[in-house]
Amino acid sequence: MMNFSAYRNWQPTPLMKVSLAITIAAPLAIVIQPSLWPWALMIFIADQLVLTFAGLWPRCSWVGSNWTSLPPAAAARGDIAITIDDGPDPDITPAVLDMLDRFGAKATFFCIADKAQRYPDLCRDIVKRRHAVENHSMHHKYHLPFLLLKGWMAELNAAQDALTEVTGIRPRFFRPPVGLRNPLLDPVLSRLGLQLASWTKRGFDTIEGNPQVVLAKLLKDLKAGDILLLHDSNTARTNSGQPVILAVLPPLLEAIAAANLQPVTLSESLDRCQNP
Repeated sequence: MMNFSAYRNWQPTPLMKVSLAITIAAPLAIVIQPSLWPWALMIFIADQLVLTFAGLWPRCSWVGSNWTSLPPAAAARGDIAITIDDGPDPDITPAVLDMLDRFGAKATFFCIADKAQRYPDLCRDIVKRRHAVENHSMHHKYHLPFLLLKGWMAELNAAQDALTEVTGIRPRFFRPPVGLRNPLLDPVLSRLGLQLASWTKRGFDTIEGNPQVVLAKLLKDLKAGDILLLHDSNTARTNSGQPVILAVLPPLLEAIAAANLQPVTLSESLDRCQNP
């Protein structure tokens, strides 16, 4: 069993409380009444399957707080969030920033920390233009859902320190690569003061090269409070070789403006809700 003593401020969800109880009770039941082992094992396995599903479902909040949309107060103001993952990329991010400037829109960039260290001036430019840089892990490795507490802490804390050193601002949000995680992430987020953020809508622009398809996914039932997901690195390309995000952003921002919605950063939305 993992040692949670260093994470005493963490408040487990009801599912996590039940899971911890099962983890303790199942072996005790077998010791007290060995004939119960098939039932105890079946309950334990079922619990682990539920936890696994919760971790592999990016928008799930069963194992911890997860922003799948902006807070209700932000939605009431007509706010919307554009989040951009996997950068910074020197070939794409500057053009994204210029497009956002043209529309007076703010965005949240979930940056990979080792990329931020390679392109620090680009990350500083993101912040200078009044966007937000948040934590998207240190190395963007796909084995992260298999990490234990120490592994999560090492990965996220290293990214926190690196991004803070580059931008001068400590991230307040974390998005795991591809949104995948496990139940041990939540106590680490609590200890580091990070809020997990997923999305309301995504365009699958890492695999879909048709900008009209990506745009349609993002605009379907668009409403205040939505968190939209795009990528300024590892992105698909159009038939002409253009990064999909550069073809999608202008009509997306036009549609957002036409709907009288205001793109804000996640951090800005959090501040407004904490200090109305």
